[in-house]
Amino acid sequence: MDRAISPATHTRRRRRQWLIGTAALLLVVAGLLAFRSVLQPSIRRDQILTTKVEIGDVEASLTAAGVIIPGREAVITSPIQSTIRRVALQVGEKVQPGQTILELDKELTTTALAKLQDEQQQNRNKDGQLQLTLEKALNDLESQEKVQQVKVRSLQSTLRDEQYLLKIGGGTAESVRQAELNLKVAQLELQRLGEQIRNQRAANAADKRELGFTMQIQDRSITELAGKLAQANISSQQPGVLTWVNEDIGTTVNQGDALARVADLSRFRVRASISDTYADALHLGDAVVVRVNDTDLRGTVTTVSPAVDKGVVTFYAKLTDDHHPALRANLRADVFVVTKAQHKVVRVKNGPFYQGGKEQAVFVLRDGKAEQRTVRFGDSNFDYVQIISGLQPGDEIVLSELKEYKDTPSLTIKD
Repeated sequence: MDRAISPATHTRRRRRQWLIGTAALLLVVAGLLAFRSVLQPSIRRDQILTTKVEIGDVEASLTAAGVIIPGREAVITSPIQSTIRRVALQVGEKVQPGQTILELDKELTTTALAKLQDEQQQNRNKDGQLQLTLEKALNDLESQEKVQQVKVRSLQSTLRDEQYLLKIGGGTAESVRQAELNLKVAQLELQRLGEQIRNQRAANAADKRELGFTMQIQDRSITELAGKLAQANISSQQPGVLTWVNEDIGTTVNQGDALARVADLSRFRVRASISDTYADALHLGDAVVVRVNDTDLRGTVTTVSPAVDKGVVTFYAKLTDDHHPALRANLRADVFVVTKAQHKVVRVKNGPFYQGGKEQAVFVLRDGKAEQRTVRFGDSNFDYVQIISGLQPGDEIVLSELKEYKDTPSLTIKD
């Protein structure tokens, strides 16, 4: 016969069942939490770079490749065709005005100068001979003119006599007409001689001028060649440093060939090149920032080449501090041409995270996690990116690139 279960036993059984159920539920919840913790993506703090959002200036710029060049550099060319005889200075040495850098062989030029001088002496002799010849021709014509003048006066007297005889009845009209004709012919001859003398004088002057021009040209040639001969000892007109010299002794050089370069290394400027895609955005007077070994120097665009060479535009910039200690000739530099400046805006340092678009997601650090947030960007340069919306000053974002977590809304940051 079954015995009835007491109420106390029922109570104990129900309590035990509740305890077992609660314990099982707690185990399930703990397991789920542990499983979720295992699935939650995470990253170590030392694996990422971070930066804080701040207030500052952002200058939108174009990036160009530049090289530091001397502010002034003189190219010294050969004044004559010759050969290099001696090199007096080596590259890197200081040069003073008038100091000989190298010497050229002067023998050929000396011979050519002597030839020009001999030709000029011949021209002087020709000038004397021409003077005598022209004077003789002119004197002959003038003598003929004087004889003809006497003849005209004689015929005039004869005409007057014939006219008087006709008047008193002792002559004839025919004699008068003949005397008039003879006088007219003599006067025409006298007139012809006068014109011939004037033409001869004009011709004499033209011949003298022609020979004079020839002698002047020869004098200039002699002076020019003498000057070139004096410059055969190649020197600089300005102080500086010898940056290059043709050291090949015995080499033939033509007139105009470069022999040396002397630069003023106390002042520098920048020669830069940029893609012709940005040619329209480049203007005279644009501000530039020149970065030399982590040193930023300011300047302005002074010259823009009108020609495009292999898709590249060359321009030159003058530096405000053109004698900064960081400047060295032929040193490569990054050149940023400022196209627009934004002052006192929200900005963040540029880095691998920035893809160049106007809107993208970034990871923002908060309470030990990195949470994705959509951010709108404005102008940018090599150093900073302007924030339009999505971030506030003081927010800390991940600067490193995290493409593998682009579909992850949140990351746990582990120390």
